[in-house]
Amino acid sequence: MLTRPLIAHLRQRFALDWQGVHGAPHWARVRANGLRLAGITGANQSVVELFAFLHDSCRLDEYEDPGHGERAAGLAHKLRDRFFELPDAEFSWLVAACNGHSDGFTEAAHVTILTCWDADRLDLGRVGIRPKATKLCTAAARDPEVIEWAYQRSRRGWRP
Repeated sequence: MLTRPLIAHLRQRFALDWQGVHGAPHWARVRANGLRLAGITGANQSVVELFAFLHDSCRLDEYEDPGHGERAAGLAHKLRDRFFELPDAEFSWLVAACNGHSDGFTEAAHVTILTCWDADRLDLGRVGIRPKATKLCTAAARDPEVIEWAYQRSRRGWRP
């Protein structure tokens, strides 16, 4: 689902430091977190991968940036059928995941959306915050071993 042309497009338009706390290393860790979780939760892996690289791609500020999730959802609409294809239901999950990823929701969503949110929250160690199980959506993400694995990875940076 992720292609070189899509990543090149995102890099060209990304307004912040590509290597910064909301840049490509974060996206790569969110992808790895999400794919690990999807193997347990049954979440749609294509949506998880796209979310990882889109959710913060429209940030304009590393700190406070209300609306960046909505901007990412809008970008997904522009990129669909140009850089990726998803059936309508899966695309709606991607849009919802981007829209709500910063709102702190933990329930009332499709498992793919919840998995996306958890994948992002599990990478909080990059800014010195240990993820709390009570702030995670899925049982898979709340597993203490998963939290520790993700936390340690986020503290040392991306290593494939």
